[in-house]
Amino acid sequence: MREPATDPKAVVEAFLASFAAMDFDGALACVAEDAEYTNIPMGTVRGHAGIRGVLEPFFASIRENEFRILRQAAEGPVVFVERLDRHRLDRGWRELPVSGVFEVRGGRITVWREYFDLATAARIHDASAA
Repeated sequence: MREPATDPKAVVEAFLASFAAMDFDGALACVAEDAEYTNIPMGTVRGHAGIRGVLEPFFASIRENEFRILRQAAEGPVVFVERLDRHRLDRGWRELPVSGVFEVRGGRITVWREYFDLATAARIHDASAA
């Protein structure tokens, strides 16, 4: 059996791979039980239930994701990831530029902050309802 990643960059990469595949259980396995997730335009939630409560409704209408990492830097427990999140809906692909800052302690993400334009994200959700 493969050991779980403990290097902060590897933990974040494993998290994003599971998250892109909409494997929420796999993604949350990379996250501490009491983690803080701040979706900068929308607010902060804590813990697995809070994170799931924000993400699952947004991703419910999405058929497929592709998270393209554009830039990545890590120093100690902090990992910065600039990426282009691509979401396939019934009516085609939509793109959302995102920057994420993660803190990893003990092999788990303890703090996660996402920065993106709320109007662009709303257009993705509106396109799924059309």
